[in-house]
Amino acid sequence: MLRIGLTGGIGSGKSTVARIFEVLGIPVYDSDTASKKLMTENEELKKLIKNSFGEKAYTGGELNRKYLAELVFNDSTKMALLNSFVHPATINHAELWMKKQNAPYVVKEAALIFESGSQKQLDYVIGVKAPMALRLQRIVQRDHVNAEQVKARMGMQMDEEIKMRLCDYVIINDEQQMLIPQVLELHNQFLKMQGLAS
Repeated sequence: MLRIGLTGGIGSGKSTVARIFEVLGIPVYDSDTASKKLMTENEELKKLIKNSFGEKAYTGGELNRKYLAELVFNDSTKMALLNSFVHPATINHAELWMKKQNAPYVVKEAALIFESGSQKQLDYVIGVKAPMALRLQRIVQRDHVNAEQVKARMGMQMDEEIKMRLCDYVIINDEQQMLIPQVLELHNQFLKMQGLAS
């Protein structure tokens, strides 16, 4: 079974690409959803977060995402500290999840594949690329935030060009080129690698 990473900067549309893979019957691990769940359910992780960011990090047993986001999004040191707790827990969780799957290949969707070092557990990485203006527009509409807030978040991530150069494959999501044919082409390539397509 092949292990495929799927990454891209904020607003690139990697979740849309992930949904296409799911429609094709491919199991997809959503690192963002998994990490949020782990931050609420993993007692060891909760303890680390509370010790570093205070009891306010949780309200009624639930992660206080707004409080934590305000703390880390404007402070690269605090962001790095939070990631140093969350990334290893998520990587281990993804590893266990992948072992349980029965498919020609699986997809692990994560914004920070290279930043977290999780490319080491993957065979190939797909990057999803979109123009900066389009990415900004998507996030402003989706998260109801202003462009400056989005730019600040983008500034915390690896440069898009560098990230795409590290990827084995790149999907262009610029609303000019069609997404589905690009995903289908990769799907067929991965099936061929597993001897399942002509």
